[in-house]
Amino acid sequence: MSRPYAIGIDVGGTNIKTVAVTSAGERLFQSQQPTAENETAWAERIREQIAQIEAQQGEPATWIGLAAPGLAAPDGRSIAWMQGRMASVQGLDWTSYLQSSRTIPVLNDAHAALLGEAWLGAAAGCQNVVLLTLGTGVGGGAIVNGHLLRGHIGRAGHLGHISLDAAGSPDIVGAPGSLEDAVGDCTILERSGGRFASTEQLVAAHRAGDAEATALWQRTLQALAAGLVSLINVLDPEVVILGGGMAKADDALFLPLQAYLDRWEWRPTGSRVRLVAATLGEFAGAFGAAVNARRTSSAALG
Repeated sequence: MSRPYAIGIDVGGTNIKTVAVTSAGERLFQSQQPTAENETAWAERIREQIAQIEAQQGEPATWIGLAAPGLAAPDGRSIAWMQGRMASVQGLDWTSYLQSSRTIPVLNDAHAALLGEAWLGAAAGCQNVVLLTLGTGVGGGAIVNGHLLRGHIGRAGHLGHISLDAAGSPDIVGAPGSLEDAVGDCTILERSGGRFASTEQLVAAHRAGDAEATALWQRTLQALAAGLVSLINVLDPEVVILGGGMAKADDALFLPLQAYLDRWEWRPTGSRVRLVAATLGEFAGAFGAAVNARRTSSAALG
């Protein structure tokens, strides 16, 4: 029996993640493949993978959605701005490229990861959610009253670039003393005086009883907590999701971070924000791209 399904594709600088999923969240297909070095080859491989999935399912996908780094265009058909790597993703109209009779919506990858987690992951069923991805940098997104915040030019959700210290050095977008520079792997070498090349190494040393590592880890958590309480006061979420490499620190992250929130979070009605780990892993963006395609199509139909 024929059943509707969506294909979601998350294009990253390292890997392309693809899923096929029904409206009820049943996974029909899931794969990951390296992003081709050639700037045009990776796009053609996506076309081939869609054809493979549709052949396996015996019918065309009902919806197709895509996520990628950068700012999505106002019409949702491409990435309008992408700084640095993967310049070829900028301006690529996927509906035209794949010769699709139905619009293929394109979303920022962090926005897509948030939609995925709010659909099938750690915040399933929630209407007010903040996601932070803690890795080389700090990405994220926010859903308020059931709506993904995109902003005027698609800039909303770059939560790593909030300022914690007005006297701090400018980060990659010019924000002084940003959350990203306070906790991201992009500055760990500098923050540790050259001792650690990654937060993973820092946490390992902390667990091993290295007092200097523990002190730096505590400063990192304090900065993250300060950023979180600021975001909580602005966006009023019911749940905050933490993903990315830093979230793999498990209790070394979540227990002391919760202790900071217990001290600093404003709880005027006694309600506390839930702090949880992301559950969809690397495929959150692909699932988010899939559900965005389905919802965009439904909205267009009125």
